[in-house]
Amino acid sequence: MKKSIFQERLSVLRQGLTSNSPDTLWILQPENRRYLSGFKAPDTQLNESSGSLLINSKRAFLITDSRYTIEAQKQAREFEIITFKKDLLTEMCSLLMQLKTKVLGFEGDHLTWEQHRQFAKQLKKLESPVRMVPLDGYIGRMREVKDRGEVKAMKAAADIMSGVLDEVLYGLEPGRTEVDVAREIEELARDAGAEGMAFPPIVASGPNAALPHATPTQRRIGPRDPIIFDVGVRLDGYCSDMTRTIFLEPPGPMFKRIYGIVRQAQLAALEFVRPGEKSTKADSVARDIMRQAGFGDYFGHSLGHGVGLATHETPRLSPKNPVTLEEGMVVTVEPGIYIPGKGGVRLEEMVVIEKQGPRILTENN
Repeated sequence: MKKSIFQERLSVLRQGLTSNSPDTLWILQPENRRYLSGFKAPDTQLNESSGSLLINSKRAFLITDSRYTIEAQKQAREFEIITFKKDLLTEMCSLLMQLKTKVLGFEGDHLTWEQHRQFAKQLKKLESPVRMVPLDGYIGRMREVKDRGEVKAMKAAADIMSGVLDEVLYGLEPGRTEVDVAREIEELARDAGAEGMAFPPIVASGPNAALPHATPTQRRIGPRDPIIFDVGVRLDGYCSDMTRTIFLEPPGPMFKRIYGIVRQAQLAALEFVRPGEKSTKADSVARDIMRQAGFGDYFGHSLGHGVGLATHETPRLSPKNPVTLEEGMVVTVEPGIYIPGKGGVRLEEMVVIEKQGPRILTENN
């Protein structure tokens, strides 16, 4: 009988553990939890969890409370579902003793200091004390290479977003506020079948377009403003991410030139987003083009990032921490030039890396 995708992922996870690894893993990050188990419930805030996974070489538990028991039983079929009645700490201690855990690996970037302090204190009191050690991002690295189902979901999310943006741009006129346009994007996205936005939509016009992560304001869009749309939706848990810079009327000479430079940098960088290349190479190529054009100081962020169950994942296309790109990775390529007080231009495509090179997932319909 063929293994489910979650059985396969658990097998890969276990195979990657070495003699130096923790003997039990505690998974709290919602994206990692969903990736390994299929459990879809979100966390509403950092210190409130809908559930966590406890995995060792032979057993896999999903620990949750009564609000999510039925969902967990339906969605996480490869896991033993534990509904705690007192508190998570008490249930965890009981399970760790049952598993004969000696070293518990936890996600340090998703556990508050107070939670860590309380858990570590209690684990030391057990008959067989348990030591806590932070995980090193291994599950995040597992998620870097997407399978066909994941790419299909992201392509579908991209298609929804492209259709919504086309509709918004078709009816866009000067005088509308950034906030109003952002609200329209959200409404149309849900009407088109998206689970929701992958992140709050960015609509930034005029001087606001010089802010890479601008929040939409009550500013009214002018006819010759550069207008940056950075948008994405979520479908079946997976995100899309794309950026377009448009002008309602032909731009002036400066922004016309800037747009051309950014597009040139993007096209050049795409040539190096392929298997075997280092993640730093595409960033370097794009950055060199903008620097040679005299705008090197106006591109402050990295060229791109991974996308999947989260909008920002590894690998990152940046000047630091080079990794070798692989077939199946999904990344953005988004150079930009931002002139303080005047505006900016950013162009972003989300691509899947294939044997021959990048395939753009965010091409307009």
